[in-house]
Amino acid sequence: MLLTKPRVIELLLMTTVPVMFLAAEGVPDLWLVLATCVGGYLSAGGAGAFNMYIDRDIDALMDRTSQRPLVTGMVSPRECLVFASTLAVVSTVWFWYLVNPLSAALSLGALLFYVVVYTMWLKRRTAQNIVWGGIAGCMPVFIGWSAVTNSVSWAALILFLVIFFWTPPHYWPLSMKVKDDYERAAVPMLPVVAGNKVVARQIVLYSWVMVGVSLLLWPLGYTGWFYPVVAVLLGAFWLKEAHGLQARAKAGVTGAKLKEMRLFHWSITYVTLLFVAVAVDPFLR
Repeated sequence: MLLTKPRVIELLLMTTVPVMFLAAEGVPDLWLVLATCVGGYLSAGGAGAFNMYIDRDIDALMDRTSQRPLVTGMVSPRECLVFASTLAVVSTVWFWYLVNPLSAALSLGALLFYVVVYTMWLKRRTAQNIVWGGIAGCMPVFIGWSAVTNSVSWAALILFLVIFFWTPPHYWPLSMKVKDDYERAAVPMLPVVAGNKVVARQIVLYSWVMVGVSLLLWPLGYTGWFYPVVAVLLGAFWLKEAHGLQARAKAGVTGAKLKEMRLFHWSITYVTLLFVAVAVDPFLR
């Protein structure tokens, strides 16, 4: 179970299911929701297991990942590789026959992007790793929409972009907290190669774009009044936290007083409540 990174998958499914409600303009077929969630778990779990197989050398160097199964010897590299490959195949077949071929292609594409583009290429080479690598984490939005409609729409693209611009300011605060881990493993996360002031400025820029994009669903006619109200309130609080972090970074605050994890924890609450609003809105129009 630990090989599949279940805590990450929770967030992925949190963006998948609400989009299915929006696409269905109400309650989607519940068996389809179940099939999509199971397929999504298998696919994302396979990607997570591949990630642990590839990163087992640097995982051993970082306190945050030192207890992962391959590092502790609980699972051998060969067992992990077989497990990951099995999940990748099963998830693709599952989506193809129980959901639809488009969702299967999107799921497989997300897995390959996360494993090959992010883990094998970007992660150890560029400080923009989490920016472009985050595309894999945006794909559940497309998968949820395509599961219901067998297509991809502008609404799905907008929500895809919300997650795209959400990912860096969600992850960079955590990277600031565990910067020493990444430095020790020679992984060029932005906080490793740039100071706190630069990182905080980037967080604020991405945050403003994210909030702006999140409001596009309403003027384009995809939601009623409820979603934009929630998006404005959540976005305002997010921007308050982001600017607060920037102010502390500019003042040269370090250590626990920087309070960078406040934004990290809020980011999870933000995306959860925002997508709950996506699911609820169709019932209030």
